[in-house]
Amino acid sequence: MPVKRITSSDVARAAGVSRATVSFVLNDKPGMRITEETRRRVLEAARDLDYRPHASARSLAAGRSDVVLLAIPDLPIGAGISRFVEELATALAAYGLTLVTHLAAAHGRPLPDVCAAVDASVVVGFSSFDQDTVQALRRAGADLVLPTDTEGAAPMWHVGRLQAEHLISRGHRRLGYALPGHPAFRHMAGERLQGATDACAKAGLEPPVTLTVHLEVASAAQAITGWREQAVTGVCAFNDETALAVLAGLHEHGLTIPGDMAVVGADDIPTARLAAPPLTTVCWDLHDVARHRAETIVTSLAGGGQAAQHPGVSADASTNPHVLQRSST
Repeated sequence: MPVKRITSSDVARAAGVSRATVSFVLNDKPGMRITEETRRRVLEAARDLDYRPHASARSLAAGRSDVVLLAIPDLPIGAGISRFVEELATALAAYGLTLVTHLAAAHGRPLPDVCAAVDASVVVGFSSFDQDTVQALRRAGADLVLPTDTEGAAPMWHVGRLQAEHLISRGHRRLGYALPGHPAFRHMAGERLQGATDACAKAGLEPPVTLTVHLEVASAAQAITGWREQAVTGVCAFNDETALAVLAGLHEHGLTIPGDMAVVGADDIPTARLAAPPLTTVCWDLHDVARHRAETIVTSLAGGGQAAQHPGVSADASTNPHVLQRSST
């Protein structure tokens, strides 16, 4: 037999009070004259019955839901994205908010439809939403959408610039750039490559020699051959996975790292420090990134204004990308 859902009426009956009183107590509404004895009876009845308010009822009481919808684009879900989701869920939970993720690659359902289905009050993206999407999300019930194209895109070029500047500071004058093989990363990779190109131009150097590196030893080894023919001594890789492939290609050629070629990645995935040699990388403090994002959401919902921050970027330097140097450079 199906188990009957416990309702506020059950709590009211057990506590000997009205449903309105249960609502006032459980929603902690200010200005209501409820005795401490009544409050205690309601809370004990709710606990004993294992009562959980229905989401729609909670939304009506609060004027909005506690659901934050995170839109994850059609990208491979690597260690960096997974950890950010975990950190953001934890940070939001501290404010009584629940994170729900929407994987664009999982199905073709439009994001506004998902927003309406889960009754999300907030929608957060990894990159800017255009104004048409923002308006559709608001019509679907979202009170807050972050970020929008009026805020500008997160500066992915900054990652490539930091990589190139690091290699240049280590004495490298001919750089390579390892593009990822997965097509979903092309736009982001282009932005990071532009940052590396700008850093080279500022230093009076030629643009990086750009080659695509798939996550296979043969592909990486072929790229190493190309870079060696162009006298490349330092490689900026799109991310740590790509950088690890470059390391494998160097090992395949029997070359030393960083003596024959230095490599720098991005994201500081857990395996980066276990590479041979350990991988220099551009990283963020994802705990602080998530905390700042959660604070932005809560402040905005409370009417404190929408701060123009981006996922992974904040006015606080601890959340901005920086180079973590290890033996690969």
